[in-house]
Amino acid sequence: MPHLRLEYSAPLAREADIGALCDALRLAMIGTGLFPTAGIRVRAFAADAYAMTDGNRDDRFLAMVLTVGQGRSQDALHAAGADIFKAAEVFLAPLIANNHLSLSLDIAESVSALSFKNNPIHKRIAAGRP
Repeated sequence: MPHLRLEYSAPLAREADIGALCDALRLAMIGTGLFPTAGIRVRAFAADAYAMTDGNRDDRFLAMVLTVGQGRSQDALHAAGADIFKAAEVFLAPLIANNHLSLSLDIAESVSALSFKNNPIHKRIAAGRP
């Protein structure tokens, strides 16, 4: 953890580099200083079928859900969320400006007792190995 999941309307991929967006959001997550680098994941999934708003087919969406482990204050998570959301806004500014992109971010905490992990990447990064 933390894992950032992006779900977006498929036509958005013709207008924005989704891979570059994922990387910009990964860097924003690191920049918060709140999350361990080895746990950061950003994944994006296109919604090929969707319906939204008034049916205007020019409308797009990007819905982000950040799932984090327990133990961080709400203030810290709010600040990190604001930084991550701002990174998405900056990256997508031209599309937001045309009034056809809906952008959202929700933060959810994973219950530690119900979260199972096996991640040796933490040890590798801590040891300074590539």
